[in-house]
Amino acid sequence: MKVRSRRLSSFLNDPPAMAGLAIMVIFILAALLAPVICPQNPYNLEELSLDNFLLPPIWIDGGKAPFILGTDDQGRGIFSTIIYGCRTSLIVGFVVVTISSLVGVFLGLLAGYYGRWLDALTMRMADTVFSFSTTLLAILLLGVFKESGLITVIAAICIADWVRYARTMRGSVLEVKQEAYVMAARAGGAGDLRILFQHILPNAIAPILVVVAVDLAVVIMLEATLSFLGVGVPLTEPSLGMMIAIGKNYIYAGMWWMIVFPGAALIMLVVGINLFADWLREELNPKIQRNQ
Repeated sequence: MKVRSRRLSSFLNDPPAMAGLAIMVIFILAALLAPVICPQNPYNLEELSLDNFLLPPIWIDGGKAPFILGTDDQGRGIFSTIIYGCRTSLIVGFVVVTISSLVGVFLGLLAGYYGRWLDALTMRMADTVFSFSTTLLAILLLGVFKESGLITVIAAICIADWVRYARTMRGSVLEVKQEAYVMAARAGGAGDLRILFQHILPNAIAPILVVVAVDLAVVIMLEATLSFLGVGVPLTEPSLGMMIAIGKNYIYAGMWWMIVFPGAALIMLVVGINLFADWLREELNPKIQRNQ
């Protein structure tokens, strides 16, 4: 209870962390409530009209309700498209982080505990994947799959993303398994499964929570990058990266709202996650001294 109370007090006294969490909550709620708060479904063809082609924001001459942030070249409201695009970003982010962390933690846990050939094999696999740029590897895998879609993007990123969890977990396990309570459990006749999941995992998981928080922002940016390059989600699905890619074709024609608003939304989401991740990293890593 004292630890929880101290961490809550630390969080409440850290304005950037509170701001980061608030931004995350706002984006998550907006994504969940998209059909309710958006004036249109930008990917429902029955709700689109070319009469609304490239309208400016509502406060500029030519703008009109309900398109408060203007429209794109298909007559889709920028505000609505951003909200639906954030939904895609968050779905990809949370699903990839969940799958990658589970796979990476499991492999790192076994590699760190058993060592020998299993450790060598797992780390050589990790080194091979880690030697490639994550973006480049994801593009390569998407080319191999020869299919586009949300599931394909998630699978490609997961294959490239599990390494950081495995390496982090292995390092934690190598430290924890030398502790006295682990030695005592082994001397008392405890089996490997009990030692792994009752003694080692709970005490080695803290660094993984930090990796999860940081990796969420990385995955969201990676999905946006892949969509910007045209190898991510298909045109029939919303994406902030795709909005920015389309908007760059009109930026010199004065249609700045097509790239500024989705770009700002992506930056705000990533910055919010990073602000919260920074606080979490400092709280869960006793080696880091917080600046008072």
